[in-house]
Amino acid sequence: MSVTAAQGFEAAGVAAGLKSTGKPDVALVVNRGPQKTGAAVFTSNRAKANPIMWSQQVVKDGVVEAVVLNSGGANCFTGSFGFQTSHLTAEKVAEKLGVSAGDVVVCSTGLIGTGDEVFRQKVLDGATAAAEELSDDGGEHAAHAIMTTDTIPKQAVRERDGWTIGGMAKGAGMLAPGLATMLVVITTDAVLTAEQADAVLRGATRVSFDRLDSDGAMSTNDQVTLLASGATGIEPNLEAFEAELAALCLDLAEQLMGDAEGASHNIRIEVRRAATEGDAVTVARSVARNNLFKTAIFGNDANWGRVLAAIGTTDAEFDPYNVDVSMNGVRVCSEGGPDRPREEVDLTPRDTHVVIDLLVGEATATIMTNDLTHAYVHENSAYSS
Repeated sequence: MSVTAAQGFEAAGVAAGLKSTGKPDVALVVNRGPQKTGAAVFTSNRAKANPIMWSQQVVKDGVVEAVVLNSGGANCFTGSFGFQTSHLTAEKVAEKLGVSAGDVVVCSTGLIGTGDEVFRQKVLDGATAAAEELSDDGGEHAAHAIMTTDTIPKQAVRERDGWTIGGMAKGAGMLAPGLATMLVVITTDAVLTAEQADAVLRGATRVSFDRLDSDGAMSTNDQVTLLASGATGIEPNLEAFEAELAALCLDLAEQLMGDAEGASHNIRIEVRRAATEGDAVTVARSVARNNLFKTAIFGNDANWGRVLAAIGTTDAEFDPYNVDVSMNGVRVCSEGGPDRPREEVDLTPRDTHVVIDLLVGEATATIMTNDLTHAYVHENSAYSS
């Protein structure tokens, strides 16, 4: 189980005909309480989908009764008709559950710029069907229903001190900071206030989903929602809770990285001894977004010169002629010059670890990314987005 691992939650996933494959495409997660606490973080893209604009209003009061999600259509750039679709979807769920539409978060994923009366009706019918199939072990079905180009569902569970956190995620492309083309629902049976839920969620996503930069493309629909039922009656130590939440988010982010479209390498770019954490993130991200570096890794070529060229474009504090670079345990660059022959680096395993030592401070950060492959180009030229 994932989102139904914690007490107080039910979920469902149904097929509403949004996907041509006939696979499940509408999911519903419901908080049965006794608490109905909710918090969410959203894409920082200025171009936001209609469900984002709806949900941003829903979470303002810290109360969320349910999250309804559809794949098979992003409902983005569909004008007032699209916003009304999100509103009607929330109303349909609210009607079935006997709650307020203003407490129902709506999420969508799929093609941008599509959404007509047929799409709307399928979403509404799917929401109705999902509400009728809710169960306390429906998390698995919900996780399958939100998949688009994903090849596997992403789920995770953490338990500590008598409370549980469960989560599900989808995403396989357009993975970049400000979240990713990614929908995530996280549930817990711990007791949290709305302010606490917001704080721990932002703290956890900062060091997990916001450090995932698969292809530098930021989605219009990204959303991570945290629901707290308080069903255990346990008020957690907030520091411990945020640590477990961050671990769960990192687990899901790593699953997203591992299923990224067309990727043949999972790459962790770790920056050490930076002047600040911000500098470490900036330097690591500059490499993660560098297509020359990414294609080199695809070709199993430990081309460290491309790393130095990439970090030289940043305003981070360091001397480019006094930097060390290691790849999969082999230091190929020392103090800005050649060290071990790059032929000694084995890049045939899927996991690749690049360490950049800036030699100026004590801060560190890691960005997760993937290589750039023929398969990625093919998949995204064939899949309209």
